[in-house]
Amino acid sequence: MPEGELSVLTDTPMEPMQLAIPDPRPRRISDMGVREATLEDIALKALYLSGPFSLLELGEKMCIGFEVANDLFNRLRGKLLCEVTGMSVNVPNLAITSQGRTRALELLSQSQYSGAAPVSLASYVDMVQRQSVRNLIVGPKDVEKAFSHMVFDEKTLAQFGTALNSGAPIFLYGPPGVGKTAAAETMSRVVATDEVWIPHAVEIDGQIIAVYDPVIHRRRPGSSSTEIDGRWVLCHRPTVIVGGELTIEMLDLQFNQSTRYYVGPPQMKANNGVLIIDDFGRQRVLPEELLNRWVVPLDRRVEFLTLAGGRKIEVPFEMLVVFASNLDPMRVMDPAFLRRIQTKIHIGAVKEEHFKEIFRRVAADHNVVVEDELVTDLIDFIQNTLKQELRSCYPRDLVNQMVWAARYEGSELKIDRASLTKAVDSYFVPPTPSMEP
Repeated sequence: MPEGELSVLTDTPMEPMQLAIPDPRPRRISDMGVREATLEDIALKALYLSGPFSLLELGEKMCIGFEVANDLFNRLRGKLLCEVTGMSVNVPNLAITSQGRTRALELLSQSQYSGAAPVSLASYVDMVQRQSVRNLIVGPKDVEKAFSHMVFDEKTLAQFGTALNSGAPIFLYGPPGVGKTAAAETMSRVVATDEVWIPHAVEIDGQIIAVYDPVIHRRRPGSSSTEIDGRWVLCHRPTVIVGGELTIEMLDLQFNQSTRYYVGPPQMKANNGVLIIDDFGRQRVLPEELLNRWVVPLDRRVEFLTLAGGRKIEVPFEMLVVFASNLDPMRVMDPAFLRRIQTKIHIGAVKEEHFKEIFRRVAADHNVVVEDELVTDLIDFIQNTLKQELRSCYPRDLVNQMVWAARYEGSELKIDRASLTKAVDSYFVPPTPSMEP
């Protein structure tokens, strides 16, 4: 397989999916697809919190065109909620009135959302379905290049590639320290070479659900266009990772009591991308609760989220879900759910030649060379003295021990028998016999 570190995955020659394009930038309020009152409220709150500013700046803050911003301004001025304070190159400068200030405070007590204008739920559903991960085509070269910084056999790489093309849930399992999480993240990077449109927010019956998250969604530089609806952001396909902190409540809409608007749950932010459930079976939510919650979504690719008051809304569940666990699949899943996860990939102990290659690469990352005889003795020590299997995390962890020791001693890093012995004594529990003869 190819050698060398892969630093930039955006050059992977994956066959690109034809990019779905949002509707053109709306020219009238009626073309926005959301409640006019909602747009007026957002504009007034923005003017209260950030104004005074020009009509162009209002359009920029709400990610709408000049024509729509002008319509909103005329509506607010007609209700005596804002006024013109001057002109800048034929563009009005806006300021809120005392009546508008009173109304803005009332609105802020109900919801503090004052950002980009939202899209309709129907538009969101349509765009997510058009950008489904099931439409991706990944080839062997894409997988080999993406995984070139890891060491896997051809069989496992083929399983990764098949799983990526399926768009269906994946279960990675095996003992701790064999690279399951790293493999899941690398699979997500292959998917992330493609691009999708993410809305800033979605509007449902006057309620706002924030979707775009700059921490999760990597915006594509230079992707803005005056011809495309600015309420959509062009991003790389997202990757969301949740671990032991996951609760059943996190899987529903999150209503922030301070800001008074909703934030999409992890799976909604992961739509058209990858959702990694790390350390599956060790979350605060019981495995059977999580699995029961997602029986329908994994089958039908839709799920129901709950608004305040109990109203259910149907949203897409269009993502590649990767479960990573060091538990036996039969212990954490019943047969019915195990059937729904059609790809199960076991990642086990590494072979001796792979262990040596991993150790060489880790050492090379620190600009040092390790003798093959020393690694051979380490393998013998782990397998025969410690009675343990070889795990891909050992080379990295042991070299880290030697790096820290050299830093403490103020010496140059060397991987020799003495430094490796100290690393082994510090790393393995319970304390192990010395490797020295």
